[in-house]
Amino acid sequence: MSHPTVDLIRAATGDPGDLSPLAALAEAGRAVSDVLAVVGKTEGNGCVNDFSRTLAASRWEPLLPAGTVTVFSGGTEGVLSPHVNLVVTDAGAHPGHDRGLVAAVGRTRDLAPAEVGREPQVRAVRETVSRLVGELDLAPDDVHLALVKCPLLTSERLAACRADGAEPVTEDTYASMGASRAAASLGIAVALGECTEEAALAALRGEDAAAVWSSRASASAGAELTGCHVLVLGTSRSAAGPLRAVHGTMRDAIDLESLSGLFAQVDAEGGEVVQVFAKAEADPSGLVRGARHTMLTDSDVPATRHARAAVGGLLAGLAGTTALYVSGGAEHQGPPGGGSVTVVYRVPADRAPAAS
Repeated sequence: MSHPTVDLIRAATGDPGDLSPLAALAEAGRAVSDVLAVVGKTEGNGCVNDFSRTLAASRWEPLLPAGTVTVFSGGTEGVLSPHVNLVVTDAGAHPGHDRGLVAAVGRTRDLAPAEVGREPQVRAVRETVSRLVGELDLAPDDVHLALVKCPLLTSERLAACRADGAEPVTEDTYASMGASRAAASLGIAVALGECTEEAALAALRGEDAAAVWSSRASASAGAELTGCHVLVLGTSRSAAGPLRAVHGTMRDAIDLESLSGLFAQVDAEGGEVVQVFAKAEADPSGLVRGARHTMLTDSDVPATRHARAAVGGLLAGLAGTTALYVSGGAEHQGPPGGGSVTVVYRVPADRAPAAS
């Protein structure tokens, strides 16, 4: 079965409600009906009260086709630039290419407050990711990114949970972001065969948690939704197009070697980097290669903001652009203190047969 490839259009935004990227969509000869996903970075704090995500979602979603997903990640600390990525279908002919990047999107059911960060969320994400991989007719190893936007617990949701006679996974709204990201990422790991469901649920309970993670999961949490929005990207031999992707992990926030290896693969194919999707977190040990860091003990700036700035600067220097998707909080998204990385790139037709 053949599948249409996708294109990725990246456009800067002047504020979270800015819809000017629609002009870039038109300039590329695409219509709103072609959009599968809008994935953006907004300039809020990336925490529970980040209204920039909600504003962006409320502006974009009324314009989009039914079934399109939005993923807005708050926080453009350091040199990171606010922007959106429009993932669009590309039904054009691309002679000279022997494979292409394909995508599928979906949503889980709405999660009850008591389910956030717990086993039902793991299973809901696993089921959705598995379904999307199946729709694309991909083997799990062909998947390069499973991007999820998941809910968090607000004060209102905590109250509703207690009113239902249930206990939330945590009383701390900020901590609920990490719990939700963890559950979503473990669901991805199970769906892609990176761990068993038993291992994922044990990790969720804190058993051998550091050893269980996905190299292709990217999860962020927000108050703007109650279910999970999911985007799956993979390379298919049943498609033909110029986009490719490679993925890997950073072992810590200064892992230049691993990043250089991914960019070297792109260079070897004569490719041009289109976008980088990366997770970043403050190492929970409090150390980076034996040196103490203060990201976890800073009472003024949350650790996720420190991590985004650090990894964003490193990636921007390599990619030559600051409009990168760097998301903070990497629970089970790469090794502890590190994070998953996916590089999307474009290759010319005459180099397509050598693509990864």
